[in-house]
Amino acid sequence: MKQQLETIEKKAREALAEVRESAELEALRVKFLGKKGELTAVLKKMGSLSPEERPQMGQLANQIRAHIEQEIETRKTELAAAALDMKLTAEAIDVTMPPKTVPIGHKHPMSIVLDEMKEIFIGMGYDVVDGPEVELESYNFTKLNTPAGHPARDRQDTFYTTEDDSVLLRTQTSPMQIRVMESRKPPIRIISPGRVYRKDEVDATHSPMFHQMEGLVIDKGITMADLKGALTQMVKLLYGEDSVVRFRPHHFPFTEPSCEVDVRCFKCCGEGEIEGHTCSTCHGEGWIEILGAGMVHPWVLEGCGIDPNEYSGFAFGCGVERMTMNRFAINDLRLIFENDTRFLEQF
Repeated sequence: MKQQLETIEKKAREALAEVRESAELEALRVKFLGKKGELTAVLKKMGSLSPEERPQMGQLANQIRAHIEQEIETRKTELAAAALDMKLTAEAIDVTMPPKTVPIGHKHPMSIVLDEMKEIFIGMGYDVVDGPEVELESYNFTKLNTPAGHPARDRQDTFYTTEDDSVLLRTQTSPMQIRVMESRKPPIRIISPGRVYRKDEVDATHSPMFHQMEGLVIDKGITMADLKGALTQMVKLLYGEDSVVRFRPHHFPFTEPSCEVDVRCFKCCGEGEIEGHTCSTCHGEGWIEILGAGMVHPWVLEGCGIDPNEYSGFAFGCGVERMTMNRFAINDLRLIFENDTRFLEQF
């Protein structure tokens, strides 16, 4: 029996030396030490030994079992260390290699123009104010001298949120004129950029949601000359010193007198055509309309508690999308909203 036990130990050590995977270790443990293993089979024959031999063979069997278990644990540790080394080698990172280039975004073209416009007016001493997009009818129309029955109030043009038409999505940023005049005393110099909403079809020049920037100045002695000076300065700083501005008479309920402001077409230089063909940018007009403006109507001043005999002022409102299209020669408004990176990466 002693020889059998020593043979089992020798076979176990040789087998363990050849093991290359952890799964093989478990198989060898079962083979030699399991309930039906070789060592167990020999121990079952202990009953055939004399009383004097049993303690000696039992002690030897326990020593061999302990040796095999120790060898298995040692081999397990060696295999784990080898596996870790292989993993570290396979997943090694060369820290001296240059990193992958991560694309960095930049400002949207409309944000570029809006920020430039803000900087221009902040440089002139204007404050930037913000207001609600869900507005009261009284601020959006009535207090701006837009009477009942005016086409702008029609449900076909305006997004009302109540049955009595008392609440709506603002159609312009002009309500901020009223809110500021009611909360501040002159002198007032503000601009108010923000989103506005109208029931327009989506096409190359229209969208049901777009952005406006309102401007308002109230002080003593403000005249049309101040309005023309401020807007001309804005156009030249935004589009270049060689830009030419034109003021045309117009009508707005909340300003009197009123005007529309055009800038000479950048593509045809005011000619209306290029090489005998109608200019696609200005549609043959030679001019591009950019905003509406005028002197604040005395009734609007009175409604806000400002004496029109002592104070006067001007207001203007421009579409930021239109200013952006002119700034970057974009011919389709939808490109601004589609977020196509092939378009945006040009700016």
